[in-house]
Amino acid sequence: VQLQASGGGLAQAGGSLRLSCAASGSIFSRNALGWYRQPPGKQRELVAVATNDGGTRYADSVKGRFTISRDNANNTVYLQMNSLKPEDTAVYYCNLRGLLYEYHYWGQGTLVTVSS
Repeated sequence: VQLQASGGGLAQAGGSLRLSCAASGSIFSRNALGWYRQPPGKQRELVAVATNDGGTRYADSVKGRFTISRDNANNTVYLQMNSLKPEDTAVYYCNLRGLLYEYHYWGQGTLVTVSS
């Protein structure tokens, strides 16, 4: 399984960015696709996750600002990030996992930098 993420970059505070991640390979239909991030000097944390049956979950820090969506036919997940804040600066990682956490796959990470 491979995850190819794209869409990171530089944005000003209050701006928007959209991340995409395409999964390829042998993928079980029942899964969760999501995004984690690792701010400088901090641990990796969950940002948002979407299951194949439409469930979503967000970190409290991004609720109301970020929206996760997925295209099941193409095994692609998107993260629309609005009202960006400097504290959103991080390397964002795409993740594919089993619904029972029985496997995890990670993308290569894409850097998001938000300037004040």
